[in-house]
Amino acid sequence: MYGTIGKWRVKDGHMDAFMDLIDAWQGPEGFISMTVYRSTDDPKVVMAAVVFASRDAYYANAESESQHAFYGQTLEHLDGDPEWTDGDIVAMITA
Repeated sequence: MYGTIGKWRVKDGHMDAFMDLIDAWQGPEGFISMTVYRSTDDPKVVMAAVVFASRDAYYANAESESQHAFYGQTLEHLDGDPEWTDGDIVAMITA
């Protein structure tokens, strides 16, 4: 498995519109899960852990036209560029 952790700083007054975009996102082939967090220390900060079945599936999504369009829409609601940390998933623990 492969994935990313994203961190976004949302503009004042844009949280609802930003979250509507996140909620509407449709995971492509190879997508497994996305868990979204809102910081309790700074409610303008949203983070997500996104999991794909493989590195190939992750990069196929990252390079797709639909993902580029989605990314452009999210930027309208952000203060600055998002931060991304990509990597191999070495453990996934669920209840």
